[in-house]
Amino acid sequence: MESPVPPEPPIYRRIAESLRQAILAGDLRDGDRLPGENALMAEYGVARATARQALGVLINEGLAVPRRGSGVYVRRFRPIRRHGPRRLSREQWGRGRAIWDSDTTGRPYTVDELTVARESASAEVARVLGCEEVWVRRRRYSVDGRPVQLAASHFPAELVADTPITRPDTGPGGVYARLRELGHGPAHFTEEVRARMPSPREAARLGLPAGNPVILVCRSAYTADGRTVELNEMIMDAASYVLQYDFDA
Repeated sequence: MESPVPPEPPIYRRIAESLRQAILAGDLRDGDRLPGENALMAEYGVARATARQALGVLINEGLAVPRRGSGVYVRRFRPIRRHGPRRLSREQWGRGRAIWDSDTTGRPYTVDELTVARESASAEVARVLGCEEVWVRRRRYSVDGRPVQLAASHFPAELVADTPITRPDTGPGGVYARLRELGHGPAHFTEEVRARMPSPREAARLGLPAGNPVILVCRSAYTADGRTVELNEMIMDAASYVLQYDFDA
């Protein structure tokens, strides 16, 4: 008995597939404007609602982003491969290198938003760090000119007061090198990873299209004697990252 022939997908999905293939093949590149509704209507002989559905498929997949009054544009970004153990190794920050250099491997990255302030700890931060006052470093990171991550690092206030950790420029090797100089260098890290949809403010700061989730990574840094010296809460554009962790069997 012959297998039944699967039904042909609806026309809007066929249009979306044609555009998707053009994006994946590099014929349409990051930042290129996709054919608008009028162009798709003329090319495929479809109604405006059908053309809008086709573009909506790509927007929901994170391959395109609408710009009000301008059109729909390709959002194609080479993912950042974030290798957890390698980036946090003592060999990385202990030699004065930024851990972000491990992530971007030569691609240009910037901290385009930075605040450093002493604050009262939230209930969760106080529980993890065991203190009521913290210094917080809040950053937004961009790679290739695109925002990809928001981060907030919390440190016990009495531990880092009057050190470079409370200043915008922490020096070579960053905060972990400075903690080591204080006699509290990290010896162990724990990261918890989960995903959710962004808040409106997070979506705006990261420039995320509708339907684009974020990855949350919460990292704690511990000294050799088990003291928690940092709690770092990171919010990442899920479409911009590959998280890699290696394990021995």
